Amino acid sequence: MPEEPKEKKSPILNFEDSNYNIDSLSDESKNIIKGLQFADSQIKMQEDTLRLLILGRDSLISKLKNELNDAKPIEDN
Repeated sequence: MPEEPKEKKSPILNFEDSNYNIDSLSDESKNIIKGLQFADSQIKMQEDTLRLLILGRDSLISKLKNELNDAKPIEDN
């Protein structure tokens, strides 16, 4: 027996403790929401990139420490 189509729920925006039906918002509001979603995704991507850079830097620091184990430091006067 085929399933009956499920009712599609309208997307809801929760903003400053209030809920809004996105389908009922103006086109300008929808464009602003899309801009915010894009900005959030770019921020997440940059945060991930920063974490990778920090990990790489930490790895390089560790390698430098190992390399400098056998090196003689300059004596301070």
